Amino acid sequence: MIEFSVQGSVCQVSGMLEQHDVVSLWPARQELFPDEVDTLVLSGLSYSDSAGIAFLLALWRQRLTYGRPLQLIQPSEQLSRLVELYDLQACFNLQA
Repeated sequence: MIEFSVQGSVCQVSGMLEQHDVVSLWPARQELFPDEVDTLVLSGLSYSDSAGIAFLLALWRQRLTYGRPLQLIQPSEQLSRLVELYDLQACFNLQA
């Protein structure tokens, strides 16, 4: 189960993000957090499969399309390994 906790322009993502979560979240992806959110903090994401990565990238691309960049920062250790494996460092800020 995944949770989105918003405080101002930052959204803390926690829990697990798996394919079945993506299927249920996909229809509401544009309403998961307010437009003023410009940062997703991913340190609380204990697990993500490839569908979860694809979902996060879809959120990131969606915001770019509308000219409102979304930062994906502080990925958990497990997520960082997937980011590096899939060569997605340009999309995720591993240093923040």
